[in-house]
Amino acid sequence: MGRENWRITIITVSAIIISLCNASAVVDDLSDIKRLISSFEDERIDSQDLAFFLATHGYDASPRKDYVELKLNNMIYKLAPNGKMPGLCDIIT
Repeated sequence: MGRENWRITIITVSAIIISLCNASAVVDDLSDIKRLISSFEDERIDSQDLAFFLATHGYDASPRKDYVELKLNNMIYKLAPNGKMPGLCDIIT
């Protein structure tokens, strides 16, 4: 019985650690996205690069022709790369 309890404890702790890692990757606040896109600048970024950048930061982002579609809190936002302007993009809607 002692070994079985040890295995259950290890499995439980592992599940908790995985849950915490996944929870920290969830991004659900518009102010977070604004802070992220204003922290970096790249005048050559296009919609493909912007979508990849956002996805690597935990956002549900898909490139479109000349903008990125961002799904956040059951809303869809359009983000357009802004070239030489400050930040990476502008939030259209």
